[in-house]
Amino acid sequence: MAPRALTRCSIVPPYLLDRIAASADGPEGLLAGPARRTLATDARLRAARPERARAAVGPVEPGPQRTVSDARGTTELPGDVVRGEDDPPTGDPAVDEAHDGLGATWALLLEAFARDSLDGAGRPLPATVHYGRRYDNAFWDGERMVFGDGDGQVFGRFTASLSVIGHELGHGVVQHTADLPYRGQSGALNESVADVLGALVEQHAAGQSAEEATWLIGRGLFRPGVRGVALRSMAAPGTAYDDPVLGRDPQPGHMDGYVITEEDDGGVHLNSGIPNRAFHLTATALGGRAWERAGRVWYDALLDPRLAPASGSGAPDFARFAAVTADAAVRRWGAASPEVEAVRAAWDGVGVVPEG
Repeated sequence: MAPRALTRCSIVPPYLLDRIAASADGPEGLLAGPARRTLATDARLRAARPERARAAVGPVEPGPQRTVSDARGTTELPGDVVRGEDDPPTGDPAVDEAHDGLGATWALLLEAFARDSLDGAGRPLPATVHYGRRYDNAFWDGERMVFGDGDGQVFGRFTASLSVIGHELGHGVVQHTADLPYRGQSGALNESVADVLGALVEQHAAGQSAEEATWLIGRGLFRPGVRGVALRSMAAPGTAYDDPVLGRDPQPGHMDGYVITEEDDGGVHLNSGIPNRAFHLTATALGGRAWERAGRVWYDALLDPRLAPASGSGAPDFARFAAVTADAAVRRWGAASPEVEAVRAAWDGVGVVPEG
């Protein structure tokens, strides 16, 4: 099978940037100008997707292998290396937040899932900060994490949210496991699994239970004055923001509200709210620390051959993913367990009927 083209996955969806770009302060204003430049940069990057090289990773030292580079306001990657694994803090908040966030993600993967880095084989963790000029996004490009500083009006620096760092690195975990095609329901699952891992990284670092967690993705990104708490809410999709410039959060949390669209790769950032809520329902029903129970089920699902690119059964949809998670719960706890019932009830709660 030929390698699939790398997919560049960003945290801020294009429909949100479109709203900002159309704001009343004009195309070069404090709000619209950065959003327009971000959309143009994102479009250029999507058009230049490289083919994935699946080179073998040689032996590495145990522990995270972090390298943070500084693009210094350009869009040239990787930028200048400013902090390595064993280097002390630099005093630059973006550099140090990125370094710490990479480490927190590595720690979750190892301690919760016995997975050594994104590929399970100690893959290095490179990142670039200060990308672009007032760039309103952060993304995983198949090789590294890249962070903008935000426009200072709607968004602050993207390293300030640990769930954003965990989310984008979560795309790297998906890339090295189920490699879910980035379109339609499969792409929404890709986004949702990344949200799940972003939430778990934040909860693991804080030692929070499922009941204590906020379940917000991108909390801390919005600047004061924006009427919103985060980019997305896993607990209540559609409630993360309601702002005169941004509009109202359009994510559905049930199949009744499923959005059919050709934009945003078939609505990957919109419809991810449905499996997001299914995970939240599962995690809160099971209780305790989500990475120890619901998180294990979702991680086991990523390793299931039915989701793999070589399965020959086409791109996975919500129904297949629901069936795979239910089967993962059966393997872990037994068919008659309350845990399995919790997983099935969660999918029923969002209107998804498991395949088969």
